[in-house]
Amino acid sequence: MRRINGLREGLELFKTLGSEVRMRILSLLSGNGEMNLGELAQALGVTQGALTTHIRMLEQQDLILVEVRHSDRGLQKICSLKENEILLNVYPSFEENRTNMYRTEVPIGHYTDYSVRPGCGLMTDSTLVGTSNDARVFSYPERLEAQMFWFHDGYIEYRIPNLLPDNHRIVQLTISLEMSCAEQGSLQDLYSDIDYYLNGRKIGSWLASTGDRSVSHGIYTPAWNVSPMRQHGFLKMLVINNSAVFIDGVKVMDTGTDWPFLDENGDMRFRIESHPSKEHPGGIALYGDRFGNYNQNIQVIVHSMPDEQYSQML
Repeated sequence: MRRINGLREGLELFKTLGSEVRMRILSLLSGNGEMNLGELAQALGVTQGALTTHIRMLEQQDLILVEVRHSDRGLQKICSLKENEILLNVYPSFEENRTNMYRTEVPIGHYTDYSVRPGCGLMTDSTLVGTSNDARVFSYPERLEAQMFWFHDGYIEYRIPNLLPDNHRIVQLTISLEMSCAEQGSLQDLYSDIDYYLNGRKIGSWLASTGDRSVSHGIYTPAWNVSPMRQHGFLKMLVINNSAVFIDGVKVMDTGTDWPFLDENGDMRFRIESHPSKEHPGGIALYGDRFGNYNQNIQVIVHSMPDEQYSQML
């Protein structure tokens, strides 16, 4: 997923997408997976020379990947989609005012509360910790180095660092992390109802499906992990502000100006939960920066403004 933080940042991307030919190129690649320049030119009814400019613009915006490969007819340029999702943050006043924003990253093993039951397991980037289906490993010291873990029943909770300046109020919280069903594989489609909570209050759910993904090896997954299970997940993004909650850009609930971003201790508690009592009890798998397809842990962006400025905005 590509994230665009504000309209100004996305200006060049919007210009690139403002072409019927380039939109048709993206549509063709979406439907066919990979195509060489000759195939694209023929499908579009243009010369390869005319096509080159459009391909270059799409490549510059990281929308497509162009690879040179050997074939029976010599070298060929093969094109494929590089992004399948683009999320636009439409709150430029927050994004452009960097003085009231901070970023932090929470390693997936640095949870502050948990309750999990088998099946479950925990891995670092070099080994499986303990044995599979032993919930005790979630309390081992090695869990601080966790790069992937999974469980079918229970929850995991994190405390997000509160670095607010004095007399500031949070106006938007963005959380992104890579996750999937606990079980994966190509034999059948599996589903999982996953709930998100902030300070004990449910803020949304995600119905994860293994049918939406391939079982290819994760880009950052260590080579020793040859199992087709839990290779990589999806990059999920939650945006909570004082009007609504969005999951992957889709509004899931209204909030309000009195939204409790902080708990009674002035902390932000973020919980992810899955239970077998749900309709789809597929569990949860989380991935760190050295596992899966995304080089990140749990990334958090906090936007705030002075209390006085916030009061004037209401």
